Amino acid sequence: MLTLAWPWVLLALPLPRLVMGLPRAREEESAALRVPAELLASAAPNAGCAVSRARPSPRLWLALLTWALLVVAAARPEWVGDPINLPIAGRDILLAIDISGSMEQADFELNGRPVSRIALVKAVAARFIERREHDRMGLILFGSRAHLLTPLTFDRDTVASMLSEAVVGLAGRETAIGDAIALAVKRLRDEPEDNRVLILLTDGANNAGHIEPLAAAQLAADAGVRIYTIGMGNGALAGRWGPARADFDPESLERIAELTGGRFFAAQARGELEQIYTELDRLEPSERTDRAVRPRRALYVWPAAAAVLLTFGLAASPWWSGWRGGLRRVAG
Repeated sequence: MLTLAWPWVLLALPLPRLVMGLPRAREEESAALRVPAELLASAAPNAGCAVSRARPSPRLWLALLTWALLVVAAARPEWVGDPINLPIAGRDILLAIDISGSMEQADFELNGRPVSRIALVKAVAARFIERREHDRMGLILFGSRAHLLTPLTFDRDTVASMLSEAVVGLAGRETAIGDAIALAVKRLRDEPEDNRVLILLTDGANNAGHIEPLAAAQLAADAGVRIYTIGMGNGALAGRWGPARADFDPESLERIAELTGGRFFAAQARGELEQIYTELDRLEPSERTDRAVRPRRALYVWPAAAAVLLTFGLAASPWWSGWRGGLRRVAG
């Protein structure tokens, strides 16, 4: 589609006046010698036609064309292409998944057979990643150390693939919850506000690393990062369904979520874990504001360049006429 800055077209108004030529002097103001039309016609039968109207010179037409090209260039014509939709993320979400030694314990069921905790997390989290169509996702795996496996990206397939290849014990057999939170804050703090989300899943208590979980949570709160914590395993519902395990600290996970404006979830079965991720979809909707851009290509340079070339031609035409006339006189 071609567009023009239409007010500039008003510059074309002088064109008809230029085509008509300059206004003639009124007869009463003319000091030229008057000759009766009858005498002029008898003396030179064809003279009347010659003086009645002079033909515009080629230079005039060249000037008119130059003016028209400048008017078109001033209108800044543009070619506007078809709309192109832009991917806009509703959230920047980092998943921090515990791969410490205890995550290989097979105390969950999937498709009628017992599976390890990490296997269930892979299956349920993969569906969660698939649903976050308009978000940027990233993956942190932590054990004794925390590692950023996938930075924030729209490529959800890569995030899901890296999660499926996670191996228990790869980052150590212990649990560094504080270091995982601190690493997530480092990666999220430069992202747009209100979109910074960390979902941390663990089955144990912090027993490794350099940063205490609550201190890291305070850093997250200062950086505007919301943390949703998920505790899984037979001790996840301790205090409600029985005594707490020595290697599990649901109070700290709940405090981390409260400090950052998130929520704590406990999962003791597959259905509960799936419901948690469904609830996370509700709490952090993948909102998308439809926005599209139309590529634009400026076309004014072409008429402007043509006008410049014609201007050079107008400037050179008197010299060319004089040089050609000189050649004729020499030849004559």
